[in-house]
Amino acid sequence: MGRFSLGWAAVSTWAVLVYVFMFLPVAVVVLLSFNASQFGAFPMTGFSFRWFVELAENEAILRAFRTSIVLGLLTAVISTTLGVLASLALVRYRVPGANTISTFLIAPILVPEVVLAVALLLFLNFLGLHKSFALLLFGHVIFTLPFVVLVVQARLIAIKPELEEAAQSLGASPIQTFFAVTLPLMAPAVAAGALFAFTISFDDITGTLFWKPGGVETVPTQIFAMLRNSISPEINALGTVMIVMTVGLPLIGAAVARRLAARSGG
Repeated sequence: MGRFSLGWAAVSTWAVLVYVFMFLPVAVVVLLSFNASQFGAFPMTGFSFRWFVELAENEAILRAFRTSIVLGLLTAVISTTLGVLASLALVRYRVPGANTISTFLIAPILVPEVVLAVALLLFLNFLGLHKSFALLLFGHVIFTLPFVVLVVQARLIAIKPELEEAAQSLGASPIQTFFAVTLPLMAPAVAAGALFAFTISFDDITGTLFWKPGGVETVPTQIFAMLRNSISPEINALGTVMIVMTVGLPLIGAAVARRLAARSGG
């Protein structure tokens, strides 16, 4: 019993050290974003929102934010729509080669993103297609679709088919059944999948660097471009905004999903 307690204490201590190593740089970025000095170093000379104000006045960063938000929303809409339709087909209907199709849909998760980015770029170059916003959107949809499919499929499997059959036995058409019964029960998973797609798209840099056309910057690629020149305090402020969005949005989505699940009866 003593050895077990000692081993558990060692594992717990190691886990704490790993988390500190992972999140301490994030905490440093957040702290330095409120530093009044233009030099990003400790000790801090004062507390100020100066760099957030300059961030809001930087047209290049605002343009990158608009691009990322539009790209993320379009990715979420397309990935969620395709993911819901694919999940319905694979779970509710007998589709030849369903296992193969399901594996094909989730394959982008299994392939390193840099390999996927290069492969897609080379394939489109072979077809004679040049870099464009449409290519960037297409790549983000390919990368985020598996997350939507996995989340929606898991929820759809848990929904009893008898509920849909009861609605159809009362005269509802398949489309009416979907909107009146299936979709409300799937709503938590659909919302979670859309949020996953938006957050992953908004935060992506590896694929975006390969797929984006010249003159188009998202927030991550804008940060990367700024770091190549110099480490400006604005980068710390921009990093803090990114952290708030990428952490806050999933938390809000989880709360919304729990509420939707409670309303729909779990």
